[in-house]
Amino acid sequence: MSVLSYNEIVGKTVIKYNGEPYEVLSSHVFRMQANPPQNKTKLRHLVSGKVIDATFHQSDTAEEADVETMKGRFLYTNRGESWFDEADNPKNRFAFPADAVADKAQWLAPNAPVDVLVYEERPLSVKIPVKVDLAVKEAPPAVKGNTAQGGTKIITLSTGATVNAPMFINPGDVVRINTDTGEYTDRVEKA
Repeated sequence: MSVLSYNEIVGKTVIKYNGEPYEVLSSHVFRMQANPPQNKTKLRHLVSGKVIDATFHQSDTAEEADVETMKGRFLYTNRGESWFDEADNPKNRFAFPADAVADKAQWLAPNAPVDVLVYEERPLSVKIPVKVDLAVKEAPPAVKGNTAQGGTKIITLSTGATVNAPMFINPGDVVRINTDTGEYTDRVEKA
């Protein structure tokens, strides 16, 4: 467990702040006239996802949080909970409140691989791939005459998520989605 000085608290590190694990989203070290330097940071709580501002002064230190990554799988969402298990140990099952992982779970088919962030042997949150391939469940037919502008339509994916896609996408096609933006990127397989 390493201790970071105020100017080592930089983006992508995970620190203990007020006894809780936070990911550093951004940091800016600056000095105002005769005052000692400060590091203004934005921190995201690894469990709740809440973002806060925190300032570290020259005398401050922060302990690096010991966060591990475990290979896991998405199982299902039911009654307000999204369930996962450990990839090599299906008996190790755990759930997150559905609203805490809804932005991620909507892109996951059953048994989809995920990385689970674990802190003090407790699953904190999940990281999903940036691109996922999903089957199209429903797509309205293309209407003649509105394709000249490269029109789009709203399609429903096998997971229930909806996205804007080009007119040529049909039910049964497999499309690639960018999970960061929630946007269609391309068609992987034609039905």
